[in-house]
Amino acid sequence: MTDFINKTFKGLTASYYIRQLVFGAAIGFALVFLMSGGFKNITVGLIIFAIISTLLYPYSRFVYESIVNFIFGNNVFFVNAIWLLAVKFVTMSMCWAGAIGIAPIGLVYLYFYHTKNNTNL
Repeated sequence: MTDFINKTFKGLTASYYIRQLVFGAAIGFALVFLMSGGFKNITVGLIIFAIISTLLYPYSRFVYESIVNFIFGNNVFFVNAIWLLAVKFVTMSMCWAGAIGIAPIGLVYLYFYHTKNNTNL
């Protein structure tokens, strides 16, 4: 069981996981604030959803970035900064909202990747 946890949940680098966790927490905080009317009508379900989505967000984002990297490769695009930030915010929000469904894909990939490479974390 420890091997499974090491190959999946510890499969991302600590710096990547913490960076994505900070962004996920910010999105979760903003969503809870907006959905509860400024923290006036907070429900337990909303809090649980926000916590789970925040913890799984780094794995969801890993899946998204892997797909984008596969499609675009090492190409560089020059675009308007405001447009880039808007698209970034939308994709981050989508990854956060869908983290419960998307993250298992990343966890399975990490498990097989670390099993294949025989790396023990």
